[in-house]
Parts: sequence; structure tokens; C-alpha cells
Amino acid sequence: MKNLYDVQQLLEKYGVLVHVGKRIWDIELMTIELDNIYHTNLLDQHDYLIVKTILQREHEYEERKERDAKGKKL
Repeated sequence: MKNLYDVQQLLEKYGVLVHVGKRIWDIELMTIELDNIYHTNLLDQHDYLIVKTILQREHEYEERKERDAKGKKL
């Protein structure tokens, strides 16, 4: 697993489809769903940590992008 698309494919295997409308919100909801899947012991710790890292990285990227866009408006 390397990117957000891979995470979406993993979640889809568990019947979780996420499309809220804003990418950062999608990432936040995916994180919640991932935690739920992990806490029901459907996902091993190794995969969970990899996916969690990908989601954190993508969330930080989106936050930076939003912060930069706000900076340019000022």
C-alpha cells in the first residue's frame, strides 16, 4: 500500500465507500472507518499502521494545501 487510492481499495473490501465531497473530510472519515475495522480485529496491526501512516500523510498534505491557499488570498 502506497497511496490514498490503495487505502480506498482496502476499505472497499470491507464494504466501506467514502465520498463526502471534500478530500480532507474523506480522509478523516476513512481514518474513523479504519479504526473501527481494526478494533473489530478484521485487520492486522502491520496493515493498520501502514494505512494509518498513509492517511496521516495525506491529511497533513491537505492541511498544508489549505493553509497555503489561505495565505495566497491575504
